[in-house]
Amino acid sequence: ALGDWTVSMLEQDYVDKDPDTIIDIWRFAGNESYMEHAKSIFGDTPSTPYGYYSDEHDALVMDIETGGGTLVHEIVHPFVDANFPKCPSWLNEGMGSLYEACEERDGHIAGLTNWRLPGLKDAIQAGTLPGTEDLTSTTDAEFYGDENGTNYAHARYLLYYLQEKDLLVGYYKAFHKNAAKDPTGYQTLVTTLGEKDMKAFDARWRDWVLTLKWKGQ
Repeated sequence: ALGDWTVSMLEQDYVDKDPDTIIDIWRFAGNESYMEHAKSIFGDTPSTPYGYYSDEHDALVMDIETGGGTLVHEIVHPFVDANFPKCPSWLNEGMGSLYEACEERDGHIAGLTNWRLPGLKDAIQAGTLPGTEDLTSTTDAEFYGDENGTNYAHARYLLYYLQEKDLLVGYYKAFHKNAAKDPTGYQTLVTTLGEKDMKAFDARWRDWVLTLKWKGQ
């Protein structure tokens, strides 16, 4: 039911076509089972304890005991791949991460604050968080090479900000349309935000993040 709801919500706002192939969902109970079967069935050693999407095997593989948010996160990826194949990692993972904790709001999917918030606040307060342009310019290797998960959190809460300002769906569609000229999405983001001084925006955005609350805090 959660999977069907997620698909219908994504199709409403972001999806023009379904993936070309049938995606199998492999849900394992516990980390040991997840790791063991990812290796034995697919020859994979997962880089995350939660789950992953394998376009090679057309499969979503996950430890479902980490929560339903893992399922929602991984469902996002094949739909993004099918509809926006040039989507950079920061946006792809930002979208998946945004909907790890979500609800239906006015008939649309909406992300909620979640467990990634404390780590992002720590990076902001320590002065180690890169700027928005730096985030959007990360290569796949740079994005996934962040062992602390800060890139995921940064991307998630940048998109969360756009969502709360009713700009996210419009931004996604504009970026998709302009991707050939703006492969990182940064210039489209600047236009969407209507900002002339992105350093000032970054400072305001950081202050805004620090006001956010999560039930786990």
